[in-house]
Amino acid sequence: MADHPFVVTVTALRRHPGSRRPVELDGPLPGLKVSGSGVPDDAPVHAELLLEGLQGDAVLATGTVTSPWEGACRRCLGTASGTLSVEVRELFEATSDEEETYPLEGDRVDLEPLVRDAVLLELPQAPLCMEECKGLCPTCGINRNEGTCTCEPTTRDPRWAALDELKEHRG
Repeated sequence: MADHPFVVTVTALRRHPGSRRPVELDGPLPGLKVSGSGVPDDAPVHAELLLEGLQGDAVLATGTVTSPWEGACRRCLGTASGTLSVEVRELFEATSDEEETYPLEGDRVDLEPLVRDAVLLELPQAPLCMEECKGLCPTCGINRNEGTCTCEPTTRDPRWAALDELKEHRG
């Protein structure tokens, strides 16, 4: 295991079950992207964890992972960004099946897979630049957050007429 900002030595934790060690780790993790957003490749991902040695050759990692993210707004296509914060509680075992727990190899634990998984699961699939984003006009394409368009309202598709009538009777 090469030196990496998310690799931690856990010799004392493995020798003394019940012992704890707080760690704060920072480093870039390139390639953290989902369909709608991602972490900039040069942005630091921060992990603040408490590592605890457990009976049976295992280490428990509990804490918070934070990271900036950015993407294209799903309504106006402008820039959307924010900071995510994820609570984690994961087990590292020497006999890991790599589906339920993370592997513990020797006296070092690589926390990068845990941090990577936590960030990827929390990244927004369809981000918004702001909750009240008005989006783009479907006719002229103007960003409705920056101005108003003079387009006529579009006519309804006749195939939806029955549903439109139901909506009018409810409202």
